[in-house]
Amino acid sequence: MEENHLPRIFDYIGGTIRSMSGISFIVGGRSDHIHILCSAPVSISLSDFVRGIKANTSRWIKRIDGRYSDFSWQAGYGAFSVSESNKDIVIKYIKNQKEHHNNQSAFEEFRLFIQKHGFDVNDIGRIEN
Repeated sequence: MEENHLPRIFDYIGGTIRSMSGISFIVGGRSDHIHILCSAPVSISLSDFVRGIKANTSRWIKRIDGRYSDFSWQAGYGAFSVSESNKDIVIKYIKNQKEHHNNQSAFEEFRLFIQKHGFDVNDIGRIEN
């Protein structure tokens, strides 16, 4: 995605979350990945919630610029719970994606995050760069 389109895309994702009865705290990221900090509605499964966000936003993204006519989200997603006491830290992290990923790719960061929390990347499915 083009850098100049990201603010509109992030705003739309936040609106989509709210339209599904979720609470969007922040949506941010880079042209190759996004982070969402939200509270998902209790009336819908996490997989259905993410599927709804992806379906709604991919249709919209395809219409904002002809270059995105073949746009689609990746097949998978990562979802992690965040305690209320860490919410502000996560918001700051999402706000600083540009600076943060100057030193480390999103892919490498995700691999290290998974390993740091005691998981083997091979146990959670195939992750591609």
